[in-house]
Amino acid sequence: MGIVFTAEFWTWSRVLEVMGLIIGLLYLWWEYHADWRMWIASMVMPAISMWIYFSRGIYADFAINIYYLVIAVYGFIVWRRGAVSGKKKKERRPLPVTNTPLWAWGVAVASTALLWGLLYWLLGTCTDSTVPCIDAFTTAASIVAMWLMARKWAQQWLVWFVVDIISSGLYFYKGIPFYGVLYCIYTVIAVFGYIKWLKMIPETNH
Repeated sequence: MGIVFTAEFWTWSRVLEVMGLIIGLLYLWWEYHADWRMWIASMVMPAISMWIYFSRGIYADFAINIYYLVIAVYGFIVWRRGAVSGKKKKERRPLPVTNTPLWAWGVAVASTALLWGLLYWLLGTCTDSTVPCIDAFTTAASIVAMWLMARKWAQQWLVWFVVDIISSGLYFYKGIPFYGVLYCIYTVIAVFGYIKWLKMIPETNH
């Protein structure tokens, strides 16, 4: 444990990693409660993560953070704008949590498969990545999960569960222990988050 307190251990990347862990926990708390403030954390996290991922050669995760920033802005707007109700369609209310429609599952599966193949090819031919298959999969699935979350569909938690459990192993393997711990926590919370969001679905949408 003594190595944790040495100057050699606490590099700039390691400090950013800890900051990312703290912001990530805040993000997770707000996501669990379906709080729109989670999107603010989503705008800060990419800036920190891009530095860490690029320095460790996890290039797909580096690139995906550009998308994360864009989708965070989109999600912020959608959640804050809310849903339209009333006969004249002028009354706005908070966007409700709902189940993922069947058509969206088709889009999600097809998009994940397509992106996985494309990213795997790019990583294998254009970078020196040592984990192209896993990196490509978690990135592809994360792209889709963020879209599901922006629409406030409860089953986004199921996708995140798969992404988080694989990512935690990847980060420990690549020497990013704090992010490994963070994603272990994400994996557990994904289960409880899914249960909580199911309870938040209006009765008319069950």
